[in-house]
Amino acid sequence: MSIVTRFAPSPTGALHIGGARTALFNWLYARGRGGKFLLRIEDTDQTRSTDENKQAILDGLTWLGLDWDGEPTSQANNAPRHVEVALAMLANGHAYKCFSTQDEIEAFRETARAAKQSTLFQSPWRDVADADHPDLPYVIRLKAPRDGKTTLHDEVQGDVTWSNDQLDDMILLRSDGTPVYMLAVVVDDHDMGVTHVIRGDDHLANAFRQNLIYEAMGWAKPVLAHIPLIFGPDGKKLSKRHGATGAAEYQQMGYPAAGMRNYLTRLGWSHGNDEFFNDAQARDWFDLGGIGKSPARFDFKKLANICGQHIAAADDAALLHELQGYLAASGKPALSEAQATGLNAAMYCLKERAKTFPELIEKAEFVLTSRPIAPDEKAQSLLTNVFRGILTELTPQLQNASWSRDALEVIVSEVAARHDMKLGKLAGPLRAALVGRSVSPSVFDMMLVLGRDETIARLKDASD
Repeated sequence: MSIVTRFAPSPTGALHIGGARTALFNWLYARGRGGKFLLRIEDTDQTRSTDENKQAILDGLTWLGLDWDGEPTSQANNAPRHVEVALAMLANGHAYKCFSTQDEIEAFRETARAAKQSTLFQSPWRDVADADHPDLPYVIRLKAPRDGKTTLHDEVQGDVTWSNDQLDDMILLRSDGTPVYMLAVVVDDHDMGVTHVIRGDDHLANAFRQNLIYEAMGWAKPVLAHIPLIFGPDGKKLSKRHGATGAAEYQQMGYPAAGMRNYLTRLGWSHGNDEFFNDAQARDWFDLGGIGKSPARFDFKKLANICGQHIAAADDAALLHELQGYLAASGKPALSEAQATGLNAAMYCLKERAKTFPELIEKAEFVLTSRPIAPDEKAQSLLTNVFRGILTELTPQLQNASWSRDALEVIVSEVAARHDMKLGKLAGPLRAALVGRSVSPSVFDMMLVLGRDETIARLKDASD
């Protein structure tokens, strides 16, 4: 069987991090099996759906690296097909016209509440012949079974059983002839050839209602996999009180996409004790059986740790490209050509200790800044008259030095020894002169990246 999965977000809001994980699971399952990953925009709520939200969803998926097959489809555009299926169920006896008004439905429920009975509406029109129908507005309802139980197998939840007396005769078409979401989802999944429905377990109850449509139409049913929601560290549903919830926010905070994919994949799914893995491994390993039944807890420290490992392992040019994307997404100034060149050259001594792009940029200050260097207060305190004199002494010795790490270490060590101090004590003033800060990469890495002329120019500036 050719695998087809789908992600079906609603453009009534931005791409939530939970939705991003759902999309990722669908993408991994399809890509790991040579299948298709489709994107459907569920835009039937025209009053709340916006083009801006749709674009934000597409941008979020693109940033995460989740490519989809074909063009995204619009659920709203498929409305004629949804109506066609509802009428087919009406014709085959699995649906009926209901002429009950809202007042009559509410009166039924009030009576049921008073009698402490189920408030699921039981229409008096369920078995009325067409000849006895009035010329009044009506909805089309699906005939749900009134007794017995239904068991559905779920790849994550196992066998789940539902009492049929808890299923209502749900509306398929409203009185204005428009289809409801519950119908549209099933029709679209069927017509798109979706073989596996992987979604949040908040849709599990819907599966039993949607199952009735598959049975009424005699359609093959997809494999179901309802994944637990994401909780915050406190065990409650992830919300803004825990931190960022939108995928775009994580890009703007400077987390690398590969790290986000790794962390979100591991969030609620496991492959032995593996924590850090690349995309190829994730595609090979991912299966529905590895998804846990319990909600996963979002841990920002673990996210940062995983992201740091991906930054360290990344190709320098690819990392620079993504960092430039981060700057654009967060509204920060773009790098100049000279800054980009310098940053690329410095990657080897930056990326091992950065967990996010802001941290990487912070460590890269020495190559991004330009003369004259303005030392911060702590760095300025290191540039005493004594150390300015030592820097003046050091500068001419660097003029003809072999510009290698070993040679530079020897020269600086010899100057420090002549003043009866260890190399580490001279590193502070050197750092202050080169970058204007008391914390930075190794002074020798900075000298190598900056080059002879720029290094000497900065030392002269600081010693004047």
